[in-house]
Amino acid sequence: MFIKMRYIFIFVLLIQFQWGMGQTYQDSITNFQDHLNEEYKDAEKSPLTKKDLKKFKGHDFFPIDESFKIKAKFERTDDAVPFLMKTTTSRLPKYEVYGVATFEVDGKTLQLNIYQSHSLRATKAYENYLFLPFTDRTNGEETYNGGRFLDLEIPEGDFIVIDFNKAYNPYCAYNHNYSCPIPPKENDLPIKITAGIKL
Repeated sequence: MFIKMRYIFIFVLLIQFQWGMGQTYQDSITNFQDHLNEEYKDAEKSPLTKKDLKKFKGHDFFPIDESFKIKAKFERTDDAVPFLMKTTTSRLPKYEVYGVATFEVDGKTLQLNIYQSHSLRATKAYENYLFLPFTDRTNGEETYNGGRFLDLEIPEGDFIVIDFNKAYNPYCAYNHNYSCPIPPKENDLPIKITAGIKL
């Protein structure tokens, strides 16, 4: 339940700050980061252990880089077969590949599967929520070894915006008591995504 609330919280931040009135792009990302830090400082919401919470001053982020805000071609998956996504525990939540995003970074054509949670889509307020777990070449050095997450909305057309500046860590990066999805191998990017949250 706490994991689900985590996704909901980040999803709300995504909607709230993606199109902030009168904000520059830099401002919108800075506000997103500030609110993420405030969540982690809140003992009622934070995944941090009591010991770590006392020391927590804020996350370390890569410099904001608008080139990592990517407009990707989005192809919906016809007749997607539900599957049980592996997690760091025995928990196996049901997902399906809602669509595939295709885009370019540094001249390389890349693809990522974008997933829909069966449990969240059953909730009216979050039926448009999509989940993007990924790994890249920064993992284990500059970022968490288990990869990072992004929260998205179902797009209206054939393109979807993937903003890696809003990539965040799973709760397991802070506390092994949580059960976190493991990014499927299909979502391992053969490049460094130097945007979003660091280790």
